[in-house]
Amino acid sequence: MMSQIDAIIDRVVQGIYRDMPELLEKFGEQGRVKCREDNYHHVKHLNSARNLDSDDFFVDYALWLNNILTARGMKTEHLIDNFKRLENELRASESFEEKEDYLRTLKKGLAELEELTVDSSSYTKR
Repeated sequence: MMSQIDAIIDRVVQGIYRDMPELLEKFGEQGRVKCREDNYHHVKHLNSARNLDSDDFFVDYALWLNNILTARGMKTEHLIDNFKRLENELRASESFEEKEDYLRTLKKGLAELEELTVDSSSYTKR
């Protein structure tokens, strides 16, 4: 399964930097490396949420990560875009045991982040 996750993350990162070249200008090659690392963390947290049977574990991670990234000049929309790309690549990938759980949990994280873009005070509700 790991090589499947590697391929998914490769496609996510390539898509982000293809569609938003300004990120490379702003954050350099180190930003691309960090984006790849972040995507492995996303998958790791999706897996932990699955193992704990707690979607909230991932939702809390997504909200925490958003606070970190926005403090460093990123926008919530960037994380939403990343999660949507991850969702699309997971959906398009071959089936693996965790796939449906990852998709369900990712959808909940996305919903929380999208709520932030509508009401900037909603991050305090957790």
